[in-house]
Amino acid sequence: MLTEMAIFIFLALVVVASAMAMLLSRNAVYAALFLAMNFVTVALLYLILGAPFIALVQVTVYAGSIMVLFLFVIMMLGAERLPGGEPLRGQRVLAILLGCVLLVEMGLIFALRSGLLQIQMPAVVFSEPVDLGELLFTRYQLLFLVTSVILLAATVGAILLTRGDKVSLRDLLQRKE
Repeated sequence: MLTEMAIFIFLALVVVASAMAMLLSRNAVYAALFLAMNFVTVALLYLILGAPFIALVQVTVYAGSIMVLFLFVIMMLGAERLPGGEPLRGQRVLAILLGCVLLVEMGLIFALRSGLLQIQMPAVVFSEPVDLGELLFTRYQLLFLVTSVILLAATVGAILLTRGDKVSLRDLLQRKE
């Protein structure tokens, strides 16, 4: 039990350190590589928690496919260096707000783990791929589609933000016509 806790704490520190390094890195390629390291470490945490399918999906989809796509886009557009300054107004306020939400979630998890709060867990186990796929494509189909649209919008946004010539979305749509 002590070795499992030590491994978990080490992996948690690596996850936090790689996330902070990704956020603080001024080089976009290094930031993407730190993000890939974060994804792989989170997959190891999933393995420790007994969810091998989610760990496999984490490595193949995120660390494999999406990170290769991000690195390809960064290299093709030549956006190795991030621009200085604050590109989006209010991002610091939003980051502080989301940090507070994260702290509240951590407090809730601590309260649940320590037994202060009691939540009834479902009797069905969804760690099998068949059960997970059936649930994902029936009950949570709308959420699955919304997530895919958000990922597509994030990819298009990343391409537009990293372009050297400042082209707006309106200009791109007018060129098609």
